[in-house]
Amino acid sequence: MSFGQQFLDQLDASAQEFTFPYLDHGNYHAVDVRLHVYRDDKRWAVLFETVGYNAGARTVTDALTGYGVRTGSQIERVENMDELLDDDGNYVGGKPPRVRGRDLAVEAGPGEYFPEVVRELVPEHRDLLLADESELRALVPPDLPELLRLEAWHHPDVLAERPSREESFQLIAKVLDSGDPHEYRPTLAPNTHWSNWPESGTA
Repeated sequence: MSFGQQFLDQLDASAQEFTFPYLDHGNYHAVDVRLHVYRDDKRWAVLFETVGYNAGARTVTDALTGYGVRTGSQIERVENMDELLDDDGNYVGGKPPRVRGRDLAVEAGPGEYFPEVVRELVPEHRDLLLADESELRALVPPDLPELLRLEAWHHPDVLAERPSREESFQLIAKVLDSGDPHEYRPTLAPNTHWSNWPESGTA
């Protein structure tokens, strides 16, 4: 079976097992995403990153979901959550979120809906929220080359269609089969921005 078909089959299986990276996950307010494609002549891997805020657990995590490699991991990003939220789970104001040991200034004031506080970090600090190379290579072998990195793509609603039918993933399958990143030529506009997934975090 080709690399691409393996990838598509694993996507569909993960959707059936509810381990697919849902951008409208009811427990996580969507914040940001990234996708990585790796390949050599004998191996392949695809990693999805979905950064989100879980109000129940009061955590901001970067969830790494892997195909072709270890299944993934969840990395907590904001290190001082206990200082940032009031009893109702809203932002206390006046205290910067701390990510990777850095205090990141925000303009949000007291009472701000906390997912919006985290989203405010994205334009300037998204690389602090998303995985660095060492975190990626904890899942992907260090000698497996990265062929393609996507900051946005068209993502499916898997309640309506199987992931394998999504154009973006069919094109990634072509990249995996050919080893040519130029095979990724989508016609559908990206929809992975959090604003396109209003049901996220509403469970």
